[in-house]
Amino acid sequence: MLYYLFEYLEQQYQLPGASLFQFLTFRSAMAVLLSLLIAMVYGKRIILFLQAKQIGESIRDLGLDGQKQKAGTPTMGGLIIILSTLIPVLLFADLKNIYVILLIVTMLWMGVIGFIDDYIKIFKKDKKGLKGRFKVMGQIVLGLIVGVVLYFHPEVTMKEKDGTRITEQFTVEQVVGKEKKSVRTNVPFFKDNELDYADFIAWAGEGAREYAWLIFIPVVILIVTAVSNGANLTDGIDGLAAGSSAIIVLTLGIFAWVSGNVQFSDYLDIFYIPRAGELVVFITAFVGALVGFLWYNAFPAQVFMGDTGSLTIGGVIAVIAIIVRKELLIPILCGIFFAESISVMLQVGYFKHTKKKYGEGKRIFLMAPLHHHYQKKMYHESKIVTRFWIIGILLAIISIVTLKIR
Repeated sequence: MLYYLFEYLEQQYQLPGASLFQFLTFRSAMAVLLSLLIAMVYGKRIILFLQAKQIGESIRDLGLDGQKQKAGTPTMGGLIIILSTLIPVLLFADLKNIYVILLIVTMLWMGVIGFIDDYIKIFKKDKKGLKGRFKVMGQIVLGLIVGVVLYFHPEVTMKEKDGTRITEQFTVEQVVGKEKKSVRTNVPFFKDNELDYADFIAWAGEGAREYAWLIFIPVVILIVTAVSNGANLTDGIDGLAAGSSAIIVLTLGIFAWVSGNVQFSDYLDIFYIPRAGELVVFITAFVGALVGFLWYNAFPAQVFMGDTGSLTIGGVIAVIAIIVRKELLIPILCGIFFAESISVMLQVGYFKHTKKKYGEGKRIFLMAPLHHHYQKKMYHESKIVTRFWIIGILLAIISIVTLKIR
């Protein structure tokens, strides 16, 4: 809203300083500062409100060290993350930008699903929360909305270079060409680091490439569902999900910055995505909210994010990655989420297999998800979280480096 106000003041009255709001860097800096301030100042008030309403975590006895002490800790803290992100975005972002709109919808959609889940757990005293099929259905519908918008909306485009580098002799328009619809994406280790979803259906004959949405939309649904559930599984010990997510989102912010800048994208030889730069305002606000929430969520946690936060975080990360055409880097960039999810699938699958074969179920890990395995090995949760963060930073660096590996 301030973006439009100062744009008007600059155009009508040439107000000194109003042009600052046209600079992405200034608005991004303001967004991260405001989100951090809201999360740290008003986050405490939200925690006190949750305590007053007795909205506390119900802990299942899993035999983990320090687990019983967490009973009654306020949950639904994801509300802090959502509010701390959306307020700066509404103030500083271009709300006509299709990518910003899509992320706002994603955050609210997943936030509502997570809130319903937490509400059932707390007020209905049902530890299972929202039934799994309804959760998955909500994720699938969101993935369908995101996929349809990204495929069919006229402002979701790319500019393809003609092979000429940007120099003094060539203008930006001559180099990047016209905007066009495309379902190409970045993927490391492939020729030119590119993959076109339309290639998977081109075999069907002439004109088949026009139906690339039959491949693209299911992929989007799969990614949104997988990443949101991965983030949900990661939220098991103090600070793990918030800290890991902040690292991932900051890395995606770098991708959004360079993808939305014609000169950086040309220098790094990656896709130039018009209007993607505006994502940086949303991303910086999101990072500020996560870091501000971490202030209260670090061990010993004063608040838990609940599914209100974890499902929202996963959904937003998935959509950002898809928008900047880095969704195939998710197994690397979101390696922590991936490992947590795989550990659960392996544990459950192996247990069922051995029970059917030998009559007694066996386990690969002492407990799943993976962070509980290390808790069972008597590692303090602060040490587990810190080491997972370090691994997350390494994976983020690898994700950036792979863009140049051909």
